[in-house]
Amino acid sequence: MQIVTPEALVTYLSGIVAQAQAHEQAEAHGTGRGPRVVVSGNMGVPWEGIECLDKAQEHYILHALNCPPGIPTRDGVTAETCFVGAGMRKHPHLAYIPSRLSLVPVLLERVIPADVVILHCAPPRDGMLSLGIEVNILPAAIAGCRRRSGRIVAVINDQMPYTYGDAQIPESIVDVAIEISRPLPAHSPLTPDDDSMIIGQRVADRVPNGATLQMGIGGVPDATLAAVTGRKGLRVWTEMFSDGILELDRLGALDPNHPLTSSFVFGTQDLYDWLDGNHRVRMMRTEHTNDPGLIAQQRLMVSVNTALEVDLFGQANASRIKARIFSGFGGQTDFIVGALHCRGGQSFIALRSWHPKADVSTIVPLIDEPVTSFQQTAIVTEQGIAELFGYSQEAQCRHIIRDTAHPRVKDELWEEAHELGLA
Repeated sequence: MQIVTPEALVTYLSGIVAQAQAHEQAEAHGTGRGPRVVVSGNMGVPWEGIECLDKAQEHYILHALNCPPGIPTRDGVTAETCFVGAGMRKHPHLAYIPSRLSLVPVLLERVIPADVVILHCAPPRDGMLSLGIEVNILPAAIAGCRRRSGRIVAVINDQMPYTYGDAQIPESIVDVAIEISRPLPAHSPLTPDDDSMIIGQRVADRVPNGATLQMGIGGVPDATLAAVTGRKGLRVWTEMFSDGILELDRLGALDPNHPLTSSFVFGTQDLYDWLDGNHRVRMMRTEHTNDPGLIAQQRLMVSVNTALEVDLFGQANASRIKARIFSGFGGQTDFIVGALHCRGGQSFIALRSWHPKADVSTIVPLIDEPVTSFQQTAIVTEQGIAELFGYSQEAQCRHIIRDTAHPRVKDELWEEAHELGLA
C-alpha cells in the first residue's frame, strides 16, 4: 500500500482506463459511460476519494448503496445503485439496478465488476485495515475488481472505528491510499411520535425473551427497541443497527455470550466509540448477513420492516412512488424469507395507517405500484426471453417490450414506457 497526497491520487486515477473487458461488459449492459467505480455507501462514503475521482475522470459510473447527498450531479457522472438513497434519488443520471440486497454482491463480483473500488477505512492494526462502519457489499466489490486487475484505493480516516469480522482487509490488497482526519456523519435518534410508539409497543409485545432482532433506523424501529428493554437474552442479526442496540446492551437485555452481527452501522459518536475495537460486534459482508438460509438458523428470528403502502392481498410496496424508484428492494425480502423459515420466527411490516405528508391511507384495496417482490433472471414468453438480472430499470423495460411482448401491444407499451419515464 502506497500512501500518496490527494493531488497524486488525482494523477493516479487519471491514468486509469477501463480494460477492454470492462468496455465489453459495459456494452453488454447498455452503459458505455466510462469506468465503473464502487465506493463505500451509507454514512461511510469516502468523500475525499470521490472528489479526487471527479477531478481525474470526465466520464465515470459511481456505484454506491444508499448514498447521502453530495455526489457529483454533472454531465458525465452516472449514479448507479441497487438501493437509492437521498443523494441519488433526484440525480439527473440515475441508473437503478433492481436487486435483493443479498444478490448485489453477486452482481458486483460476477456481472458488473468495478474497475476501481474506493474504500473508507480505519488505520491498520497488525497489517489489517478495517472497513469500520460500512462492510456491506464492499468485500464482493473488491473481489470482482481484483479479478479483473482493477485498482483498490483507500481513504484512511483516524476517526473511523476499527471493527472486526469481514471488515478487516489486508493492507497488501490496497494499491494507493490517502490519509485524512474527519468525524463521521452522526445521527441523534429522534423521540418517536405517538403513532410510532403505539406501533413499536405492538411489535414489542410479540418479541419473546431470547429472540434475535433485525431492525433498521427510524421512528418505529427505535420505538420497538425502546419497548423491549425489559427482555432478556436478546440477540442481534441484522443488516444494520443504530443506538437502540447500544441502549439494549447497557440495560443488560442482550445475550452477553453471543456476538452482534451486522453489515453497517449508523448512529451517534457515542455508538462509534463503543464500536471501536469491540470484538463482540462482527461486521460481516452482505451475502452473510442477508443470506435467508443463515437468517433462518437464528433463534426466534424477528424481522421488522416498513413499507409505503399495503393492499388487501397483503402485498407491500416499499420501493416506488408514482412508478418512480424511491429506494429499492433492500434487505426486506431476504429477512422476510429467512424469518419465516426460522422455527418460531416472525416477520412484520410496520407502518402508519395514514401517510401524514401525502394525506392518504397507506392501506389500499390494490397496489397500483410495482410490489416489492423477488428479482428474477429473465422473463420468458413465446415471443422470446427478456434478460433482467443486472440491468437498469430502463434496460429491463426495453428488453421486456422488445423481446417478450406480443406485437399487437408493443406500440402501446412503448407509449406507456415513455409516460413512466422508462424509455
